[in-house]
Amino acid sequence: MKVMVESHALVVEPLGGYYSFEGRKKSNRSLSGIIGGVPSLKKLQGSSNDDWVDRINHVWTVFLLALFAIVVSTGQFVGDPIHCWCPAEFTGAFVDYAKSYCWIKNTYYIPMDSAIPIQEENRESEELTYYQWVPLILLFMAFMFKFPNILWRLFNGGSGINLDKIVDMAEKTQLGSPDDREKTIDHISKYMDRWLETHREYHWNLLVRAKQQLSRFCCFFCNKRAGTYLTAFYLFIKVVYAANVIGQFFLLNAFLSQDFSLYGFEILNMLGSSDTNWKESVRFPRVTLCDFKIRQLQNIQTFTVQCVLPINLFNEKIFMVIWFWLVLVAVLTCMNMFSWLYRVIFKRNRAGYIKKYLKINNELHTGFDKKLCQKFADEYLRDDGVFVIRVIAKNSTDLVATDLVDKMWKLYRHKRMKKMDDEGETAPLPPFPSYDSKPPEIGTDKEKEALAS
Repeated sequence: MKVMVESHALVVEPLGGYYSFEGRKKSNRSLSGIIGGVPSLKKLQGSSNDDWVDRINHVWTVFLLALFAIVVSTGQFVGDPIHCWCPAEFTGAFVDYAKSYCWIKNTYYIPMDSAIPIQEENRESEELTYYQWVPLILLFMAFMFKFPNILWRLFNGGSGINLDKIVDMAEKTQLGSPDDREKTIDHISKYMDRWLETHREYHWNLLVRAKQQLSRFCCFFCNKRAGTYLTAFYLFIKVVYAANVIGQFFLLNAFLSQDFSLYGFEILNMLGSSDTNWKESVRFPRVTLCDFKIRQLQNIQTFTVQCVLPINLFNEKIFMVIWFWLVLVAVLTCMNMFSWLYRVIFKRNRAGYIKKYLKINNELHTGFDKKLCQKFADEYLRDDGVFVIRVIAKNSTDLVATDLVDKMWKLYRHKRMKKMDDEGETAPLPPFPSYDSKPPEIGTDKEKEALAS
């Protein structure tokens, strides 16, 4: 047996052939490529440019509703969703016809201890009109929960900044080396500085002043040059999320043709009762009735058959879980929406949020620094700049946000000091120089040589 070691390939040749470990590596790569191509929840989530409550709406709720739609569809199209007890004179073809007719049309529910109404209008009022369409309504609900995120991802680029890329770069700094992390944060700070300086008003007239005043007193007014586009649009998306999850209850009320909003309270009442048996819900009955007519020559005969809906056994539990999940999501979404409204409406929260990060790095030494920090938050970052930092902090760590605020603070302070020097103003010096590495060199090469001599 001969063993040969070639570049990155170990080949073992026995008597009758050879085995290559390189071929095994290639097969492993192809297998990992196949596995990597399987859709994952990360791909469904998309870019992390929002907070965790938004992801509960457009990721986890969508995943849950899609899973339920698959379960119900399997029960309908793979299993036998309905069984009917037909008269003895029905042949096999008649039984199949009755099952298909009662599934396509609608059945109606009358309790066993109640008489069947004679009038057709009274029977039609008790019809169950939902069980054929449960998979479609679940998929429609999933789309409605994903729709606000689609709006956000389509139109947040109108602010002039690639928020997806910024957040992604900030998130990846946690895994890189310290040097790479420093370079990435420095790149983000300079990119945001150019974005903030570019999207400002470059001319003033009556219309521009009116827009500025409206943006100052009404945070919902989208104005890119006033620094409120991202913030106002995100608040609008928050309102859409809250309206959607609350509107789902009204949608299910119309779809199920009953008061679905009280379904969870009935479940809690039944669980709290002394009866240990699980009672059949009148909202999702399993034994129903079906009327159909058969034309024989000139005579029309009406038959009433009793049917069993095994699919309602799944529907009852699925919609029970959906009710409690919607209540939880509605509470979290509304609380989160009011929390963001509080952060945006009260302007002092903006400066307080930035001061928190500057105090961590011990950047506020004098009263002048504190006043400058107020202008840094209100005039430089404004609503959109602070919003981007909040999103970065929520999707990475406060450490990344601290370093980013520190970088942007030094950029702003340097430009501010330079402007004050150009205008002939004086500003109090800091108690000690805050250079990153070493003090900057002063003068040209000739001046340095003259000073050295």
